[in-house]
Amino acid sequence: QVQLVESGGGLVQTGGSLSLSCAASARTFRLYTMAWFRQCPGKEREFVAAITGLGDSTYYADSVKGRFTISRDNAKNTDYLQMNNLKPEDTAVYYCAAGAMGGNLAAGALYDYWGQGTQVTVSS
Repeated sequence: QVQLVESGGGLVQTGGSLSLSCAASARTFRLYTMAWFRQCPGKEREFVAAITGLGDSTYYADSVKGRFTISRDNAKNTDYLQMNNLKPEDTAVYYCAAGAMGGNLAAGALYDYWGQGTQVTVSS
């Protein structure tokens, strides 16, 4: 069982920045692909970004490319989502996810473990 705990959400103005963190309990953290998803009220959960176990490959949704950066520190069992130039449409609950299997990294079904979520609100 892997526990994921997100932190770093909050309220920011349009154009501002926030950094999210996801701390994992897995001793084999490096074996997990890590991802961030987000969900707005009344909408389906959507993929934001993913990073492979060794951090050698990253993937982004088109809506966040060039603004968000995913990274990880395997020594600290933590991955990060740096969000810059935030827009009101980025407002959502952001979830950290971990998965050990390969496949479509944008598919939520790939991930076995999920955090509780952290709220990000961008005011206009």
